Amino acid sequence: MEVKVISPEEHLTYIHSRPSVSFLQTPAWGQVKREWQSKSLGWFTGDKLVGAGLLLLRKVPKIDRYFAYLPEGPDLDWQSEQHVEQALGALVEFAKNHKVFQIKIGPHVWVKRWQAETLKAAIATERSGTISELSADESNGVGVSLAQTLRRIGWKQPPAADANFGDYQPRYVFQVALGEKTVDDVFNGFNQLWRRNIRKAEKSEVQITTGDFDALPDFHNCYVETAQRDGFTPRPLQYFENMYRAMKAEDSKRIELYLARHHQHLGAIAATTMTQVGNHAWYSYGASTTAARDLRPSNAIQWHMMQQAISTGCTTYDLRGIANTLDQNHHLFGLIQFKLGTGGYAQEYVGEWDYNISPALAKAFAFYMGRRN
Repeated sequence: MEVKVISPEEHLTYIHSRPSVSFLQTPAWGQVKREWQSKSLGWFTGDKLVGAGLLLLRKVPKIDRYFAYLPEGPDLDWQSEQHVEQALGALVEFAKNHKVFQIKIGPHVWVKRWQAETLKAAIATERSGTISELSADESNGVGVSLAQTLRRIGWKQPPAADANFGDYQPRYVFQVALGEKTVDDVFNGFNQLWRRNIRKAEKSEVQITTGDFDALPDFHNCYVETAQRDGFTPRPLQYFENMYRAMKAEDSKRIELYLARHHQHLGAIAATTMTQVGNHAWYSYGASTTAARDLRPSNAIQWHMMQQAISTGCTTYDLRGIANTLDQNHHLFGLIQFKLGTGGYAQEYVGEWDYNISPALAKAFAFYMGRRN
């Protein structure tokens, strides 16, 4: 097996042949992450393309060496232990030939799932402080085996930057299975509070609209207010403009912007972006104003996005990251509390793994990034 650089067109052709890959593994995402160099990689057995991924490269200051990252990728046949060993061996060989000192991958393979009812029962009885301490409702043998294989062939799972959330990408997410469900099936799966909030938004005449490029400043105003309220550093408007352009140019369905409005308020009272690759839709960015919170626009806009995902044939609606906590006093508990109301499930991925070609440089780079953050 051999890893080669492929064109964005070849990469997209491969993606179109798959049910879905992470939106972080599309060629467009390489254009979004402008502070990184990006390459589309193909895994070949002879002339046959058997896997693909988006590689992001970050140069170390002052020396010609690189950190390599495949966010939520690559997309390979993770079921075969022999295939995994050959494919990752080929990736390491490619990296060595391109002055890479460390590789980070994040296979988009799940390990465990916990249904909403299981989590709510644990919260109510306070019998567990974390999701991972609970017995899972479902487990994926492919994910369990993959973690074992990665350890055996020399990959290491680093301690998460935030032990409750994840490394670079969240290890725990919350999803709603759409499958063959109707709109009514999904709505009836919501808890009473979610259904009541959606009806309140409708009765209050909250309007959900699809925005275009020119609506991004309205989204960003709402997003900046959210950042100030929740204590995180907002990305600049230019970041979202670049994201929208790149992803729309790649596929008209790749990203949509939604805005909630109300006649008593100027500008958007909530705004979100939804990304889609194949049959998987992700809630990627969200924001809301404090002044209009009682109108419940956040529930309304999520419900609108789920309906859109159903209409385009998606089988999974992904609310993205949650913390590995069930502690009601934890500062990240609100993430899971809001998402639990959808009636979906929490899912643990196999997580992110590192291969250190040069351990000394990897350690120095980790120190450098820690200082920057």
